Amino acid sequence: MAKYSITLPAMGEGVIEATINKWLVKVGDHVKEDDPLVEVATDKVDTEIPSPADGVLVSITAPEGNLAKVGEIIAVIEDKAKSGKEQAEKIDKEVERIRKTIDEIKSERKETEVASVNLKSRTPSGKFISPLVRNIAAREDVSYAELDTIYGTGMDGRITRDDILRYIERKGIEGVEGVEGVEGVEGVKGIEGVKGVEGRKGLEGDGVGKRDKSEVKTSAVKISTGDEVVEMDRVRKLIAEHMLLSKRTSPHVTSFIDADVTKMVYWRNSIKSAFEEKEGQKITFTPIFIEAAARALYEFPMINISVDGNNIIIRKNINIGMAVALPDGNLIVPVIKNANEKSLTGLVKSVNDLAERARKHQLKPDEITGGTFSITNFGTYDNLAGTPIINQPQVAILGTGAIRKKPAVLETPDGDVIAIRHIMILSLSYDHRVIDGALAGKFLHRLKEILENYSPDQF
Repeated sequence: MAKYSITLPAMGEGVIEATINKWLVKVGDHVKEDDPLVEVATDKVDTEIPSPADGVLVSITAPEGNLAKVGEIIAVIEDKAKSGKEQAEKIDKEVERIRKTIDEIKSERKETEVASVNLKSRTPSGKFISPLVRNIAAREDVSYAELDTIYGTGMDGRITRDDILRYIERKGIEGVEGVEGVEGVEGVKGIEGVKGVEGRKGLEGDGVGKRDKSEVKTSAVKISTGDEVVEMDRVRKLIAEHMLLSKRTSPHVTSFIDADVTKMVYWRNSIKSAFEEKEGQKITFTPIFIEAAARALYEFPMINISVDGNNIIIRKNINIGMAVALPDGNLIVPVIKNANEKSLTGLVKSVNDLAERARKHQLKPDEITGGTFSITNFGTYDNLAGTPIINQPQVAILGTGAIRKKPAVLETPDGDVIAIRHIMILSLSYDHRVIDGALAGKFLHRLKEILENYSPDQF
């Protein structure tokens, strides 16, 4: 008999663990190669892990709701069709490896528990520290003094698991020291000449430093009779954290411009039936917007950048993310890699494929990472415009509004005339640390020119 250990595969850049959402099979079930075994969720994507071979699922080592690290064994499949000394040796080696891993984990837990005992249940300021938080603090080498600086969001100011994990995450990002001037912004003693921020204590882990509780603590929301309280699901919590992080990181500015896209609308309407018959694909406006944005980004590379401390990273590839609304009300942003190198037909197929699989939760981790610029379509729900939030670590995001028929003044050789035209509003939110209004305005104006002069030659 041959046994196959099912390990949690690499799930994309920066992803080290995933939550086991749902097992699609149970112990004792026969499975075939490539059959989906389990649904897992990371902070970037939900996906399925397939079976590597035919066989019987003999054990599940990662129950639903548990966190598993990349490379960790989550299940074992047994193939009774194979036998022999070589297979037995492989099994023995695998069992020994698992035992060794378990022993190491037990040893690490014991060391952590011993270390956590040295931490009292309350900090000097009186904050309660639960056993779970003490264990995490001991494991991650968070000192007793550091615990006292963490702003607890739990009842009576208690430090929750999320509070300390958020602190540890931010602590890993911080630590850039060296330029004189700023005191009290932990780990970012950095921008020369900035004064007056010393002594602000309280909130830890927001990437800005220590703030007084009164600055960030929100009052309890009063719940009236008949109100329904619904906890955010995992994805919505992640979206909320990502949006807050973006607002704290980037000073947002949004610029607007309207575009007369009558020519583009007429062209698309004239070819959409033939295109669908030939390619088997519906052509929407989204791939046209992506193509136009890719062209404009190629001409304005300083929009296609990221910020790393005091460094600007100019991205070589133009990878455009498109926001897709999911049936459950959440949002995901699949990425079209090297969008400037694709034809319109290629973009149509990519957009339709990614959007369809996004709604079915079938995207692969690398299909939602690596974006350098994003587009969100407010016009889907007949909205005129919006001020989108930047998708970090990008520095700009384009919003496309509804296309509406409106009276407009046209200049002709015989004078000005009023005509019915198809008008839309484009909005660009950008990071004012690195993009000024002039650059954003030029980029938007160029995008307007591309869309207003869209022609079949670009097809």
